[in-house]
Amino acid sequence: MTAPLQHKVQLSEEEMPTRWYNVLHDLPILPPPVLHPGTGEPVGPDDLAPLFPMDLILQEVSTEQYVDIPVEVLDIYRLWRPSPLYRAHRLEKALGTPARIYYKYEGVSPAGSHKPNTAVPQAYYNAKAGIAKLTTETGAGQWGTALAFACAQFDLACEVWQVRASYDQKPYRRIMIETFGGTVHPSPSDLTEAGRTILAKDPESPGSLGIAISEAVEVAANDKTTNYALGSVLNHVLLHQTIIGEEALLQLAKIGETPDLLVGCTGGGSNFGGLMLPFLREKWAGRMDPVVRAVEPAACPSLTQGTYAYDFGDTMGMTPLLKMHTLGHDFVPEPIHAGGLRYHGMSPLISHLYETGHLEAVAKPQTACFSAGVLFARSEGIVPAPEPTHALAVTVEEAMRCAESGEEKVILTAVCGHGLLDLPAYDAYLSGTIVDHDWEDTDLRAAVAEALEKLPAAVR
Repeated sequence: MTAPLQHKVQLSEEEMPTRWYNVLHDLPILPPPVLHPGTGEPVGPDDLAPLFPMDLILQEVSTEQYVDIPVEVLDIYRLWRPSPLYRAHRLEKALGTPARIYYKYEGVSPAGSHKPNTAVPQAYYNAKAGIAKLTTETGAGQWGTALAFACAQFDLACEVWQVRASYDQKPYRRIMIETFGGTVHPSPSDLTEAGRTILAKDPESPGSLGIAISEAVEVAANDKTTNYALGSVLNHVLLHQTIIGEEALLQLAKIGETPDLLVGCTGGGSNFGGLMLPFLREKWAGRMDPVVRAVEPAACPSLTQGTYAYDFGDTMGMTPLLKMHTLGHDFVPEPIHAGGLRYHGMSPLISHLYETGHLEAVAKPQTACFSAGVLFARSEGIVPAPEPTHALAVTVEEAMRCAESGEEKVILTAVCGHGLLDLPAYDAYLSGTIVDHDWEDTDLRAAVAEALEKLPAAVR
């Protein structure tokens, strides 16, 4: 008899990393600063204080290489962390590839995604600062679910504006948020000035993450007991997510593997950054040399087709100005099923790494992504969320190239969440009713061009 295949590489709770990694310490060139929209000058802590607790503000600008994870956060992390690293033996067999495919699976968390990795510390730091309630936006609902769970751990109220397209597509996400104690509104809503402004222009607006951010920020800015929490994009969010990559490094070391290619889906950049930033540290130190590849939706291609410029993080222009790859803060993406990737901009940190040549990017239409997701489900037994199917599509492509060339490449990706509450999206794919949108669509190009004309003129 042959020896049984090892499918999982596990870490014990005692082996879980106790520090987050801050890539700003090791960057050869720091990213451009965040600017105040009124003055054009770099923002200071006082500018961010109406929305965030000081602990998170300091993490946002810190250049310390590591940040200790608070004991209270580690205790909650242990409910699901360390997460497993899988060798995709059955997917490899289905593809007939000599490539060795590994995936870090974040769907084991209470929210079913990687999002609690930052939701828990954000709730902790806000509770520590005496805040009573957090507001936020959510696309597919995974971030809203994660924050509602985290707020429940620290007795905070949680109010969520969910993008209307996803609110309608994914009703069980709303129920899950409410089960954890959160309140959910479809966005745009008539509860805020921002929402009412959008609805006056388009009563049937499908919404966008930018619009939902405007609504959540508006409510937080007008109440001293309420703060805003963001699930992606900002430096401190990516910092918290690096526990994914730190664990993956330990797990691969256990089996003597070094990745040749890292692949991750990108919307705002938190899952992708969380996986790959610790590997970039190892690459810069000369200990490995992987290619790092971001995969975004063709209907919202901020990295591959966006402009690298200062822009607002929200639709109504209520946030500071971020230097990032953007399709324009006024751009409303098509209501694709990967709701977590429907953001007009990319993390300033990821954008900077892309601009400086440390990573590459491709865009994929959702039909190709769901095809890879179904193949993954039928071989590995996990139904992935629509978001990580983008990374899986490129993983499958690369593995097929290895099948043709005979190269035994080691591929690492992150399945950042399960799709058990996204089954209507799979139903649309399986029934053939799903619609692709990509950069060849003239309407998409025209919408982006119009949105880019509204970039902040003072720092364009």
